[in-house]
Amino acid sequence: MIMLSAPELIMILVVGLVVFGPGKLPEVARSLGKGVREFKKATNALSQALNAPEQAPVQQQATVQPQAPQPAPTAPETPAAKAQPATAEQPAQPAKPAYQAPTQESVRQQIQEQSEKKAE
Repeated sequence: MIMLSAPELIMILVVGLVVFGPGKLPEVARSLGKGVREFKKATNALSQALNAPEQAPVQQQATVQPQAPQPAPTAPETPAAKAQPATAEQPAQPAKPAYQAPTQESVRQQIQEQSEKKAE
């Protein structure tokens, strides 16, 4: 750990006073103290989590029996629905991801579209 002597500590305080001024210095010291306190709390919490013995997860027994899947309610048939042939099985379509990361090509296309809009 770094040990500061009295002259070094006074020099740091003088520089802090010159840089921040007498009005801001207590506020800066207070926020610095809060930051150090939060860092110590986080460090202690992490060390306790690492040193704590692992506990086996407690599984709760389900008292409610699982229900059988219920068929979907059918809507009354309309003339338009009767005209279309019904397919027994539809091929399963893969679900689209909620977020798709942009590729270089898609970014290039967006930039080109934006430049075209600006040119108009």
